[in-house]
Amino acid sequence: MSDVFQFMKLSRNPGDKIDAAVRKIEFKEIYQPLHAVDAADQAERCLSCGNPYCEWECPVHNYIPNWLKLVEEGRLFEAAELSHQTNSLPEICGRVCPQDRLCEGACTLNQGGFGAVSIGSIEKYITDEAFKAGWRPDMSKVVWTDKTVGVIGAGPAGLACADVLARNGVKAVVYDRYEEIGGLLTFGIPEFKLEKDIVRRRREILEGMGVEFVLNTEVGKDISIDKLLKKHDAIFMGMGAYRYMRGNFSGEDSPGVLEALPYLINNVRQSLGTLPQGEASISMRGKRVVVLGGGDTAMDCNRTAIRQGAKRVICAYRRDEANMPGSKREVGNAREEGVEFLWNRQPVSIEPMIGGTLAVKLAETRLGEPDAKGRRNAETVPGSEEIVECDHVIIAFGFQAEAAPWSEQLGIATASNGRTQAAPHGMYKYQTSNPKVFAGGDMVRGADLVVRAVFDGRQAAEGVLGYLGRW
Repeated sequence: MSDVFQFMKLSRNPGDKIDAAVRKIEFKEIYQPLHAVDAADQAERCLSCGNPYCEWECPVHNYIPNWLKLVEEGRLFEAAELSHQTNSLPEICGRVCPQDRLCEGACTLNQGGFGAVSIGSIEKYITDEAFKAGWRPDMSKVVWTDKTVGVIGAGPAGLACADVLARNGVKAVVYDRYEEIGGLLTFGIPEFKLEKDIVRRRREILEGMGVEFVLNTEVGKDISIDKLLKKHDAIFMGMGAYRYMRGNFSGEDSPGVLEALPYLINNVRQSLGTLPQGEASISMRGKRVVVLGGGDTAMDCNRTAIRQGAKRVICAYRRDEANMPGSKREVGNAREEGVEFLWNRQPVSIEPMIGGTLAVKLAETRLGEPDAKGRRNAETVPGSEEIVECDHVIIAFGFQAEAAPWSEQLGIATASNGRTQAAPHGMYKYQTSNPKVFAGGDMVRGADLVVRAVFDGRQAAEGVLGYLGRW
């Protein structure tokens, strides 16, 4: 019988973490998987709150207490089935979600100072172990139609959309410009957070469900949007947010200054052995590196440079640690691995120096009045400039959405910030102003979390099904 005081007997256990001295020299996931007994023990710590705050804080509203109970009882396949009812990529979200800001942050045990239930680790455990044991999504009752949907983008929004469409008998054909599925899951998130075999396995699962992938194919270049519109009964756009945000200070385009995403993509392709012919590998071995930014992408760059053998890595952020937008867990991991942080520092300029090095001028900041979103603005302190010398600067200020190249041609409305307009609560969810075209994920909401892109893709699939008369 479950002991209601189990949470007091057992401490929080998210899985063993590889020691920093070992993990900082290898591109492998740093959190070890839970064993079955540990997963059951952790699941038993759940208080089964009458009003599950964890579930409401989860962007896809996972049935968290319910599948925790199934894990406690050893009913793995049922837990996997329930987990997939709300999330198309649970094993990925279990790895990359900032649970400290979402479900685990809202956990009653966390609020009471007892340490949150290890929700993310258990979510990862459920799907990993169920797949190993042979569980697969049950497609035996699916009645297939003659309808097809072209999905542009094999990132989390596109994969989630394809998953829901397939489960409802609609053929999804997913087009992507990269050589593998996943979008930034594969090419933007380093392997120490998400090993790529996990994404490849999800591809196999989706293909087994009837989803077709057309890779190395850029819509608008290798195949026209007109051809896709003629070929399919509807289109879903899940092309992400890839436009690099600039700092607009002098020297930003100097040799030795890198954008975060191309740097991360280059590193992943080196690891996968898929670096395009003629593209040079980028390495920070023996280099002094300054990373500008405070989000998860900045942490990915910090920790990648460390693993490439950088001599020194400094992360400069314009606000204090408490106001960093990235996961506190990732900041902690970066610090353990040797990253140095300069808080309250605003980049002013980057100056090339003799010998090919760079001088980064940083000004000290103080937090002023809140902006429109309630965050306190970073104001520079006059006369506080300092110089940091380095070999490379990596700029990680984030990404913005861009309108699809064919938006105007197809009459698809976009906002002034480049985001595609697709109403979540219209007649058909996430339908654009072109009734045959739907959109979701970062290209609609701006750069955001993987789990929110998954939610959008699933919701958009419901909209598509309604439009096709299948919902």
